[in-house]
Amino acid sequence: MGSNFDCVVIGAGVAGMTAAIYLKRYNISVLLIEKSSPGGQITQTPKVENYPGCVSIDGATLAMNMFEQVNNLNVEYRYGNVTKIEDSGSEKKVYLGDEVIQTKSIILATGRVPRKLGLEKENQLVGRGISWCATCDGVFYKNEEVAVVGGGNSALEESLFLSTICKKVHILYRGQNLRADHILQDRAKEKENIEIHYFTQVKELIEKEEKLSSIIVIEREEQKEIDAKCLFIDIGFTPDEQLLSTLDLELEDSYIIVDDQMKTNLDGIYACGDAIKKDLYQVSTAVGEGSLAAYSIKKYLLGLDDIK
Repeated sequence: MGSNFDCVVIGAGVAGMTAAIYLKRYNISVLLIEKSSPGGQITQTPKVENYPGCVSIDGATLAMNMFEQVNNLNVEYRYGNVTKIEDSGSEKKVYLGDEVIQTKSIILATGRVPRKLGLEKENQLVGRGISWCATCDGVFYKNEEVAVVGGGNSALEESLFLSTICKKVHILYRGQNLRADHILQDRAKEKENIEIHYFTQVKELIEKEEKLSSIIVIEREEQKEIDAKCLFIDIGFTPDEQLLSTLDLELEDSYIIVDDQMKTNLDGIYACGDAIKKDLYQVSTAVGEGSLAAYSIKKYLLGLDDIK
């Protein structure tokens, strides 16, 4: 059992849905596939206030608004987990359960998931004191104490940003030497409201009135309680490596490498959103990449992809 499409978009996050909307408006037969709920990571965000045109909106509502547009255009949509992709040049096969879908092109919008600490209550406090995006959620903790777990560039950048909003920022790092660039370390150490805790691991999340109230840490073998109203976890993200491994894609740190047209190193296969290697992971960038990927697919199907 199978079907044929001009393009299959794998992943119905912001980038994937945007790509599907544009492809449909280009009159290209498109199938949109998602293994969980439409919207991806944005559905975990309680408020989005940095997306132009939306003064304030919760992530789940924004995702459902986008999905409504998908449905209004009659984009074919299927729920399921893609287990394998076969690329034979002009024709490609997407394996979805027992179905093998034939397609001329593919957009990979498989996103990424944040690495978690594996703590009790971690999942239930998402959006209520647990976050993976200071740019998204930092403003909700203005003049509060917060903590950041991590020691790389991203963790230090997020900490510096939070220090301009929050009363105090605790950087929690399990080792002795931060992995971030020295210029970021120097700037963090110069900030009076940033405190770096070395040899420190989070042991427990303290909840009060269904929100994070404080955290228990082990610092240099001593147990301490930190009055943090939000814990920003910045220990990295993980793209869908299992699916990507079925293709001979050019990757960097498991992220897909694309050119300025969202094209991968494989003909007819494009990628966008959080699955690609880039500097900024935001709703606005995902929308732009999804629309550009769709436009590039249109040119590819017309044989015009080499024309700038």
